[in-house]
Formats: sequence, C-alpha cells, structure tokens
Amino acid sequence: VQLQASGGGLVQAGGSLRLSCAASGGFWSIGDMGWYRQAPGNERDLVATITRSGVTNYADSVKGRFTISRDNAKNTVYLQMNSLKPEDAAVYYCNAGVSSAASRYRFRDYWGQGTQVTVSS
Repeated sequence: VQLQASGGGLVQAGGSLRLSCAASGGFWSIGDMGWYRQAPGNERDLVATITRSGVTNYADSVKGRFTISRDNAKNTVYLQMNSLKPEDAAVYYCNAGVSSAASRYRFRDYWGQGTQVTVSS
C-alpha cells in the first residue's frame, strides 16, 4: 500500500492550498483517513481526520479554515486549507487505516511521504 501526497507549496498568508493523498496497491478497505503536520523541532500533530462515512474531526487551530474530505471511489483524501497563517507552515503527512483481503477487519496505519507547506508573512 502506498499513499501519495501532493499539493503542497509556497503561499502568502491568507492564501489557500489544496492537498491530495491517493492510496494505491493491494488492499481490501480503507477506514479512517487523516492529515497530520510536523514543523521543525515539533512533534507530528493531528490536523484533521475523516471516517469512511464522512464524519470529521479537526484540531482547534484549523477549525473554520481547513476542510477535510474524501472520495472513496478514488481512495483519495483531500485537505482544503484557506486563510493560511505562517504558523500553518509544516510538512503535511496523510494517514490511512487500511485492511487487507486476508484480514478484512484489521486496519493497519499507513503514512504518505509528506508534502511541504510554506506560508510567507
């Protein structure tokens, strides 16, 4: 299973970016998906998660500015980031719980490679 993240880049404060993360490879089902971020010297923190049925959860720092969504047919999760602030700058990682045909109800965590988001003030 591979998670391929894209969409990062450099944006001015107040601007927007949209991250995408597509899962590929041999798997049975994808459960929860999410985005996390890690700034230099900091731990990796949760940004937002979404269940397969679309229930979302956000870090307080991004509520009202970021929107997570997913397309189950495309095995893809998105993160729309609006009103970006310099403190949003980080490497953003996507995460997915994935089950296999051999173990259909046991989900294992997979991580994407990370995509850099830089916000200039």
